[in-house]
Amino acid sequence: MTPTLLELLRRVDTPTVCNAIEVAQGKRGFDQFTRGTMQCSDPDGGAMVGYARTAKIAAVAPPTEPAEVIKARRMAYYKHMSEGPRPAVTVVEDLDYPNCIGAFWGEINTTVHKGLGTSGALTNGVMRDLGDLPEGFPVVAGSIGPSHGFVHVREIGTEVEIFGLRIKDGDLVHADRHGALVIPPEVMSDLEGAIHKLLDTESLILEPARQEGFDYAAFEQAWAAFEAART
Repeated sequence: MTPTLLELLRRVDTPTVCNAIEVAQGKRGFDQFTRGTMQCSDPDGGAMVGYARTAKIAAVAPPTEPAEVIKARRMAYYKHMSEGPRPAVTVVEDLDYPNCIGAFWGEINTTVHKGLGTSGALTNGVMRDLGDLPEGFPVVAGSIGPSHGFVHVREIGTEVEIFGLRIKDGDLVHADRHGALVIPPEVMSDLEGAIHKLLDTESLILEPARQEGFDYAAFEQAWAAFEAART
């Protein structure tokens, strides 16, 4: 990923990237995105972009493995989060879903993850401490709650599922208040141009529609230009 593409991806929202991937692919039908409504810790904070560092947790019931095993796995988890390509996004599946009760994402854990070099967290689980999370580290989660429950790490670096989206360790993730998607590797070389083309094309209909005196005749003319640019 080039620096200019990274900067562009951070500036645009996830729906724009979703549409731009279809522009790059030359067809509709891209489906590597989350389903359903998610919660965002900082709706106005922009998108998180990065290569997934994956894990699975649980929190409803206490762990049944020995305490030293749980502790060793948790430390291995943080080591995993500190490694790998950058930028990185932490992607954690809560195995208790849809009955998640343990907030893995609070003030301390988000601050630690930001310090370790990840740029945000995506989870189907719970977040808390809203208002105290570090600036520049968005969390897109399944729900909000007050307790950490019996949260513990179950797996590290395995494929996870977040609201219907399957994510492998190392996948390139884009997420914001709308949800998340995985950017297919095959579109990377065309994605920057596709985003610019999409934005330019959309302006053909958006700019006239925002002008005073916009009516059906103006719409018809703008739509014709819009359709022509899309082909």
